[in-house]
Amino acid sequence: MPPSHTVPSNTLIGIALMLGAMFVLPFLDVVAKFLGQQNVPIIEIVWARLFFGMVMTAPLVWKIDGARSLIPQRPVIHMIRAIFLITATALFFWALKFQGIADTLAIFFVQPLVITMLSPLVLGEKVGVRRWLAVAVGFLGTLIIIRPGFQSLNPGVFMALGAGTSLALYMLLTRRIAGGTSAMTTTFLTSLAGAIITSIAVVLVWQSPTPQQWWLFLLLAFIATAGHYLIVRAYDYAEASLLAPLGYTEMIMAVVAGWYFFGDFPDQWTFVGVGILIACAVYISYRERKLNVAPLETPPTMIS
Repeated sequence: MPPSHTVPSNTLIGIALMLGAMFVLPFLDVVAKFLGQQNVPIIEIVWARLFFGMVMTAPLVWKIDGARSLIPQRPVIHMIRAIFLITATALFFWALKFQGIADTLAIFFVQPLVITMLSPLVLGEKVGVRRWLAVAVGFLGTLIIIRPGFQSLNPGVFMALGAGTSLALYMLLTRRIAGGTSAMTTTFLTSLAGAIITSIAVVLVWQSPTPQQWWLFLLLAFIATAGHYLIVRAYDYAEASLLAPLGYTEMIMAVVAGWYFFGDFPDQWTFVGVGILIACAVYISYRERKLNVAPLETPPTMIS
C-alpha cells in the first residue's frame, strides 16, 4: 500500500479553529472604530476591552487550570506586559480614527519583523543573515504600504507602527515566560493587570456611556475573548509553526469588514506591501522552525 499523505483530522480541526478566529477578530476593530466615531475616549474603549475581557475569560481559566491560576504568580512581569498591551491597543484603536481597518492592520503587520530584530537584545537569541535579510525586505514592504513622499502621511500611520512595535515587545515578554502557565491563563492575568491600570487611568477621562455603548463595550470584549479562545483551542490540535502563518488571513476579513461597514478599501500598493510583509514573516517563521526557536503561540493580532 502506498503511504497516505492525507492531513490528520486533528490538524484540520486546528486549522479550522484558527481560520474561525481570523474571521471573527476583524469585527473587534469594527466595534472599536464605531466607538471612536462616537467620540468615546480611547482609554475608555481599551478599559472596556480589558475589564470585560478579564471577566469573560475568568470562567474559562477556572475550568481549564483551576481557581489557583486566577492568582498571579509573577505580578510585576504581568504588569509590564499589560502596559505594552494597553499601549498597543490604544494606538491601534486611535489609528482607526484616521484610516481604514485594513490599512491599519497592514502597517501593524510590521510586528513579526520587530520581534525578530529585537529578539537578540531581549531574549539573547541569535539571528542569522537570512532572517536579517527577511527583516530588511519586510521593512521595504512597509515602506510600499506607507509610501512616504508619494502620499500624505496621516497620524494613523505612526500610531499603527507604534502599535506593532508595542505588541512586539509584549510578545517577546510572552515568549520569555512561556511554558509556566497555559496561554489562556497568561491572557487572563495580563487582562487582570491591564484592567487594574486602565481602571485608574480611565477616571481622568470618563465619559458616561449610553446604553448602546455599554452593549458595544460588551461586544468588544466578547469578540476578543471568543477569538483568543479559538486560537488557544487551535493550538491544542495543530503545531504553532503550521498555524502562525494562518494569522495573516485576518487581512482578508479586515478588507471585507472595512469595505462593508465604512466604505474603506486599500489601494493596490497596500496589497503589494502586505504580500511582501507576509512572505517575509512566513519565511522568518520557517527559519525559526528549522533552527528550533520557540514559536510564539499567538499570531500578530490585537486579541491577547
